[in-house]
Amino acid sequence: MERIGTLGIVLAAGLWPAAAVAQDYAAAPVMTVTATRVVTPTRDVAAGVTVITRKEIEQRGYTTLVQALAAVPGVHIVQSGGPGAQASLFIRGTDSEDVLVLLDGVPVNDPSDANGAFNFGDYTLNDVERIEVVRGPMSGLYGSNAIGGVVNIITLKGSGAPKASITLAGGFPAQAQGQAVISGSTGKFDYSFGGAIDEERGFDYTARRLSVYAGNLDPFRSRLAAVNLGYTPVAGTRVYLVLRYQSVDDAFPDLGFPVFDDPNSYDYNTNLFGKFGVTSTLLNGRWTTDLFVARLQNTLRYSNLLDAEDPNGVQANDVYHGYRSDAQWNNTVKLPDAGPSAQSSVVAGVEYINDTAHENVDENDGGFPFTETVQASQHSLAGHVGGQTTLLGRLTVAAALRDDSVSSFGNALTGRVGGVFALPEIFTRLKASYGTGFLAPSLFDLYGVSNDGYVGNPNLKPEYSSGFDIGPEFIVPALGEDDFADLTLTYFRSTVRDLITTTPDFSSEENVGRADINGVESELLLHAASWVSADINYTYTRAVDAGSGDQLLRRPQDQASATFTITPAPGFSLVPQVAYVGRFLDYLYADDGYAIGDASADPGTIVNLSGTYRLNDRLSVFATGQNILNSNFEPVNGLQIPGASLLVGVRATVQ
Repeated sequence: MERIGTLGIVLAAGLWPAAAVAQDYAAAPVMTVTATRVVTPTRDVAAGVTVITRKEIEQRGYTTLVQALAAVPGVHIVQSGGPGAQASLFIRGTDSEDVLVLLDGVPVNDPSDANGAFNFGDYTLNDVERIEVVRGPMSGLYGSNAIGGVVNIITLKGSGAPKASITLAGGFPAQAQGQAVISGSTGKFDYSFGGAIDEERGFDYTARRLSVYAGNLDPFRSRLAAVNLGYTPVAGTRVYLVLRYQSVDDAFPDLGFPVFDDPNSYDYNTNLFGKFGVTSTLLNGRWTTDLFVARLQNTLRYSNLLDAEDPNGVQANDVYHGYRSDAQWNNTVKLPDAGPSAQSSVVAGVEYINDTAHENVDENDGGFPFTETVQASQHSLAGHVGGQTTLLGRLTVAAALRDDSVSSFGNALTGRVGGVFALPEIFTRLKASYGTGFLAPSLFDLYGVSNDGYVGNPNLKPEYSSGFDIGPEFIVPALGEDDFADLTLTYFRSTVRDLITTTPDFSSEENVGRADINGVESELLLHAASWVSADINYTYTRAVDAGSGDQLLRRPQDQASATFTITPAPGFSLVPQVAYVGRFLDYLYADDGYAIGDASADPGTIVNLSGTYRLNDRLSVFATGQNILNSNFEPVNGLQIPGASLLVGVRATVQ
């Protein structure tokens, strides 16, 4: 192991003597369903898991998915501008297309994306109940793309007495937000209706250090409508319908040769999602079955008008349509305790996916026209089986196996196995897991065509991966708190082979090379008192090309964050957050706007501060400052993060 999370080990050593006064683990566990498909405490899951709740989203002032994921250990998110602009997620050093994104359990990676990836930049959080992030290879449960991990976005569902929640906010520079949710249950029906508007004047995301910086503002606008309906004809059975519509318009600088601070570069995104199904709990609660069909439609239009001042002479009118149909039948059976085995479950299911992409790229660069098209589809049929059990009250073991039959190349068999060994006498859990993963070639890789001679390769093989992680978790009681400190240290290593890359002459795609990745995650959760808590994490990542030894682009070796929740008085909370991104390799631009090639990019530190005051049970006021020290950090060289902003608002509930 090249380096370790030194801070975490020092803190653990300092806290260890205080543990002698405690008797057990006590604290209420955080639960996850994504990691094993069985509702399980995160401390009993042999994987890195982070759960971001609705309460945390509001306390920390998160309004976008990019903000919510920025402080997750082992995760690096890169946005090419401000809200709405393309944002990619790298988990434990794997590539952005190696992250599978689920919306209420449905895979929603965009089939029309050149890499089959997901754009994290155009998702707002108004209708989100919680976000579960699982790090490590998860293809054994979820199939393609889950090489680095899985992000599951879980939307709001109505329950209890009818109520209406309203949020109104405004701030600097020239931003306004409004949200309304009506939810509850009546008799056999439950419902949640939500709508939201978010508008920002924005900043100029061209790096201010560049001589071409012109101060052109890049606005952002989002419209969201969400519906979650349920009907329970008999106890234990719910028929449900989920609908989600979001449209996002945004502007962003267009990096060129040289960079030009473009005032007319726009994206227009529309996402439509629907899911209809039925879930039942049978046999006195021992069998849960869920059958559903889902449909995803993504449309992206990129428009760039010709500017007389643009030295590159760029203009564009590109349209990307991605469609996904998904049908799943998933089952969980709880087994009776037998001998040393307890809390046992078996999971099994089948999934059919059909993807279609229609892409038409029509651009002109300096008088040279460029066209590119994709009109293609592929489908897959998969079956998975797995289970977990706890042996002798100490060892929780989980395993999964999945076979995907993909129309473009054939079968991919992947699996995962892990265990958690509890040593409550010394307040410790030992965790280890091993898994394999795969990434199916994208429709562009297979069938893309352009006027410069590029032709996709329909004979591509998928990328394959294997990896493991191992490490302890210490849950240390002290100072009257049963979970005073929760320290996790994880060493991870993975290999991704048969990488899909463009040929040296740019004429097609091919499988070549291998990426070697290893590193350490350390996370410390502190509950020093009822009025203060902290989440401090540090990740070291080494991700290199196995052949050349070169560092992979945009994978910082060092990354850390610290989030504190302080409640100095009843109803009043303050959440300061500091995030650090170390140096990383990127394609650099000099201050004159001309490219200088791959080199080390500068690190950055971002500071946010949120505060909430609850006036009564139905009314709260809040304020959120993002990047309050006005950092000029460039997650993409040549493009900087949004400048300092302030949002002030009110939340009201009528019941």
